[in-house]
Amino acid sequence: MTLDFAIRLTEILLGLALLQQSLEHCRAPLREQLLFMPRALLCILLILGVQAWWVSLALVALGLLILRCFNGPYNGGSDRMSLLILCCLCLILFMPALKGQEVIFGYLALQLVLSYFISGLVKIMNPEWRNGRALQDVFSFSAYPASEALRAWAQRPRLLCVMSWGVMLFELLFPLTLLTQATLIAGLVIAAIFHFANACLFGLNRFFWIWLAAYPSILWLQHRIFAG
Repeated sequence: MTLDFAIRLTEILLGLALLQQSLEHCRAPLREQLLFMPRALLCILLILGVQAWWVSLALVALGLLILRCFNGPYNGGSDRMSLLILCCLCLILFMPALKGQEVIFGYLALQLVLSYFISGLVKIMNPEWRNGRALQDVFSFSAYPASEALRAWAQRPRLLCVMSWGVMLFELLFPLTLLTQATLIAGLVIAAIFHFANACLFGLNRFFWIWLAAYPSILWLQHRIFAG
């Protein structure tokens, strides 16, 4: 995967992810609409590749205004990842030197790897994740929309313990997927399925789209490192 193609793919995926986020506010109070409806228009321009330099800069400015409006990333990790990808993309587009572009894009890929590894490290240090109790609480008491049949999974502690260890081990071992292109693609497919399942089961749709937008960076980095 070439750098130019990976950057263009990131633009498209990021534009789609931010567009989806923005349309969630189409019926919000006027103050929110004045922030998110212009962002939706900018996202369309980014997807089409129209003046990507200035569009990305305008999106960063709007992103900072949105942070101020909500006193921080109100949607947690997905908002942080959104701003991280957006800032990296903006820097890349304004960076004249190829080496600088590669460093910034590589940094984004590294942050993606760390997002999984650190998440797994934090989980495995928590005894409630090691014994499956954390997942039991998720299914029993989660504020996210979930059916009664889904919440009944909380009564299956052995299954949830196995699921907990599956999640933790995958996240901790994720850096090893960089060893080959095949293992990386397999790892990203598994990760995408995990995010998609969370979107379907708990309504965490933002995580699926925005993490997907970071995947071109790691695919490029793996190719850059091992294929020269």
